[in-house]
Amino acid sequence: MDQLTNFYNIIYPIMKGYADIPYRYQDRKHKLVVSNDRKDYLLMAIGWEDDVKIHGCVVHLEIIDNKIWIHRDGLEDGIASDLLRAGIPKSDIVLAFHPPDVRKFTEFAVG
Repeated sequence: MDQLTNFYNIIYPIMKGYADIPYRYQDRKHKLVVSNDRKDYLLMAIGWEDDVKIHGCVVHLEIIDNKIWIHRDGLEDGIASDLLRAGIPKSDIVLAFHPPDVRKFTEFAVG
């Protein structure tokens, strides 16, 4: 199995699990968007909170050079924790929401 397929088989169920969690209040939901080439994954929050339109990215993952780049992570425990539990090594995860000069101080890949 190639790396892209392996990543897809791990990332998709994790992200789908978050997308399927219902909101308890207001007219809000999550929507999972996956690019045709399976290299971009977006978890969006959409809907309404009172009279305010909600439309924002909760999580954005991108596969670049056989690594999972976490561009945005708005989850309470962090999507990296889910990826690690699923068997993705830290060397294959880039915390891209950190500036490049800070990444070398994390236990994850720098890019």
